Amino acid sequence: MRKNRRRTAKKNSIFPIEVDRLKKMLQSEFEGNPDLTFSIFEHKHKKIAVFYLSYQVYTDRVENFLLKPLINSNEEMTSSTILNELPLGGGSKTDDIDDILQGLIIGKVFVYAEGDNSVVNYLLIHKESRQLAKSENESVVLGPQVAFTESLITNLNVVRWSIRTTDLVLEKIMVGKRAKHEVRLIYMKSIASDVHINTMRQRLQDLDLDQIEDSTVLMQYIEDAPSSIFPQFLSSELADRFSYAVAQGRVGVLVENSPTGIIAPASFFSFMESTEDMYMRWNVGSFLRILRFFAMFISIILTPLYVAAVTYHYELIPPRELITIGQSRAIVPFPPIVEAMILELLIELLREAGARLPTKVGQTIGIVGGVIIGQAVVQAGLTSSILIIVIALSALSSFTVPSYLMGTTIRIIRFPIIILAGMFGIIGIIYGLCFLVIHLIKLKSLGEPYLSPVYPFRLSDLNKALFRAPPSYRNKRFLSYRPKDLLRFSRKEASKIRDIDE
Repeated sequence: MRKNRRRTAKKNSIFPIEVDRLKKMLQSEFEGNPDLTFSIFEHKHKKIAVFYLSYQVYTDRVENFLLKPLINSNEEMTSSTILNELPLGGGSKTDDIDDILQGLIIGKVFVYAEGDNSVVNYLLIHKESRQLAKSENESVVLGPQVAFTESLITNLNVVRWSIRTTDLVLEKIMVGKRAKHEVRLIYMKSIASDVHINTMRQRLQDLDLDQIEDSTVLMQYIEDAPSSIFPQFLSSELADRFSYAVAQGRVGVLVENSPTGIIAPASFFSFMESTEDMYMRWNVGSFLRILRFFAMFISIILTPLYVAAVTYHYELIPPRELITIGQSRAIVPFPPIVEAMILELLIELLREAGARLPTKVGQTIGIVGGVIIGQAVVQAGLTSSILIIVIALSALSSFTVPSYLMGTTIRIIRFPIIILAGMFGIIGIIYGLCFLVIHLIKLKSLGEPYLSPVYPFRLSDLNKALFRAPPSYRNKRFLSYRPKDLLRFSRKEASKIRDIDE
C-alpha cells in the first residue's frame, strides 16, 4: 500500500561501544547465526573487529584486501585511517545499527576500531546468478535476443551497454520495510517527461510493504487501476525492448532478483508491438502488427458470434452452412453456450497443463492431448465439429499477442462475452464490447490515456501505434508519452541523397 507521508529516518547510533558488546548484540539480532563471522585482533592496544556474513561476501577478498593490510598497518586505527589505508574503493562510514544490520544482509563487510564513533563498510557481495540467455517467454527471430537475469548488476550492465550515454539515469530506490529490495528507476534525463519521472518515483517511495517478490508484483501495487484486468504497465524480459523504450522517452524500472523490467507509460497498442517490428522492413512490420490486431479481434468475437448465431440469429448463417451445422449439432445434448464454455475451459486446461509440465512433456500434452480429446468429444456427441474449428481458431489467434499478460487477459474476457452472447445474442455482444471500450477509455497508465493515440486522437502517433511508417517518416517520438525532445532526427537532412558522384 502507498503511504500518505514519507517516513523520516531516525538514526540509532550505538557508538562508541566495546567490541565484545557489539558482537553479542549482533549475534542476538541474527539469532546466533553461525555464518556471522567476527575477526577480532589487537592493534596498538586497541581492539579491531571485522565482521560479515560469510556466505554473502568474497572471503578471499576479505583476507587479502582487508585483514592483511589492517594487521600490517603501522597507523593508529580510526575510521578515517581505515578508509585511507585499505586498498579498496567504495568505502563509507555509518553509526546507525539499522544500516549495519541491513548492510550485513546485502553483503557488506564492516570494520570497527574500538572507541570510534562509527564503523567503516565495504560492499564485497558474492552473489550467484545465471548467465545471460535467450528469453523463454518472448520469442523473437530477428534482433538481439538477450534476456534479463535475476542479477540487478547484470541487468544494469546490459542496459548501460545498450544506451551508451551519460544522459542515462539509473536512480536507486530502496523498497520494503523488513526485507529491503533495491529498485532502479531508469530514464533519459533530456527526453523523459519530468511528470512521469516524478510520478513513478513517488509511487515507489510511498510503498509500504514488507518486501517485493518480483517486478510483476511491484507493478500491481503502482498501477493506476490495480483492480482492472488489463495490465497498465508493459513488462518485458528482453533487454533490447526495455532499452529501446527508455531511449524513446519512457520510464523503466528494474528490481533486484527479478528477470523482468517494467516500462511506463504504456498504451493498449504497445502490447501488440514486438521487437521484430523494428528490425523488419516497414511494410512487413506493418502487416504483422495489423495481423495481430485482427487476430485479437477474432479471438474475442469469433466464439461469441458463433453462439449468438446458432442460438438466436440463424439468418446470419448461409443456408448450406446452416444444414451442415444442424447435422453436426443434431446429437449434441447441450445448448450452444454450454457447449462453447466446455470447449473453452478444455482449451484453457490443456494450455495450463502444458505450461506447468516439463517442456518436452508439456508440448506432447498440448498437441496430442488437443487432437485426441477433441476427436473423442466429437465422436461422443458432446460437441459439434464446427465449434471445434471455431474454438481452435479463437485460441490460436490469442497466442499471436506478443505480451503474455495481455494475451491472458484477452482469453479471459472472452468468457463473459460468450455468456452475454448466449443470453442476449448479438445485442449481448454489442453490450459487452461497449462496456469493454468504456473501461479502456477510463484507464490510464502513469496518468496518460490507455487508448492513446486513438483516444484522444493524435494523427501523428498512428504510424507508431497501429502500423509502421517508412524510416524517414519516423523522425518524431511518441507524442502521447510527452517527451521533452520530440524530434529524433531531421527529416530534411535524412532524406538527402549522399551518394558519391562517380
